[in-house]
Amino acid sequence: MKRKYQNGFFIFGLLVLAVMVTQLDFRQVWEGITRAGYWFLAVVALWFFLYFFNTAAWWVIIRSQEDDSQAPPIPHSRKEAIDGSSEGAGRTKAFSFLWLYKITISGFALNYATPGGLMGGEPYRIMALSPKIGTERATASVLLYVMTHIFSHFWFWLLSCVLYVCTQALSVFMGTLIAIVATFCLTAIWFFLKGYKRGIAASGIKLLRHLPFAKRWARRFFDEHAEQLAEIDRQIAALHNQNPRTFVGAVGLELACRIASALEIFFILLVIMPSANYLQCILILAFTSLFANMLFFIPLQLGGREGGFLMSVGGLGMTASAGIFVALLVRLRELIWTAIGLLLIKFDKKN
Repeated sequence: MKRKYQNGFFIFGLLVLAVMVTQLDFRQVWEGITRAGYWFLAVVALWFFLYFFNTAAWWVIIRSQEDDSQAPPIPHSRKEAIDGSSEGAGRTKAFSFLWLYKITISGFALNYATPGGLMGGEPYRIMALSPKIGTERATASVLLYVMTHIFSHFWFWLLSCVLYVCTQALSVFMGTLIAIVATFCLTAIWFFLKGYKRGIAASGIKLLRHLPFAKRWARRFFDEHAEQLAEIDRQIAALHNQNPRTFVGAVGLELACRIASALEIFFILLVIMPSANYLQCILILAFTSLFANMLFFIPLQLGGREGGFLMSVGGLGMTASAGIFVALLVRLRELIWTAIGLLLIKFDKKN
């Protein structure tokens, strides 16, 4: 990636992070950290390992594309079709798992700091990976990973509905709510499976052609890049249709990450509730993440995450102070790893 783009991502993320930090009550933050003690260090360190799950899922997807990497690159223009000068397409450069791990952390940091989430981290991942494996493969791998990441969320929420029914007393209200969430998750899973089978890049641009503010751009983009979009969709469909084990493995890694990340809530609750139940922590995480993702347009999901924690702990019979304490430390962990991810952008070698 060119240095000017790295600096652009870094400066943008840093400015947003600075705004997020100014929203904190520093006295409350210090009291929370001192109260948590070494458990807060455990929460921060936990994500060093959880990001390995995310990186491994993306790594599996990229490696699954290698069987198709020997095919000649699709030209971006008539000139390229004649002289074969498609820059970045079809080239493959060696890169390590640790390099991809660094890009993964930086991508999530930009997603945390960007309204709408995918407007920051995913372009950065594509631009960082394109010089290594070509634009089409990089775009396809990032789209596949995003789809897998979101797909695993719906499975996590669906399984959490089953867990709630099996472990908690079910009122009429909660029964109705669980049924609505489960139906929503099943519908989303069906939609994603269709997207995996047919690809989603071309159909997504076609959908944009019907939106008032994007249709002119979408029509021009589709006309100019129809072949590239078809290649990306072919690679997306190949993961599901030709590599089912790879597909299941990538989804399994992401789902395992969701379940393991409940350890964060478990560690925090141990400070104030030595009898904390890990299954309850999974339910808290599931409800909080579902509520926060409904407010995806807010940077760092400010307010949504805290509200989700308060409602979820209240629904499980815990005190509001427990929800506030958990939300505070989780917010601090997010800010720390966002800062780490932004700093890692500056440590990438110039290509």
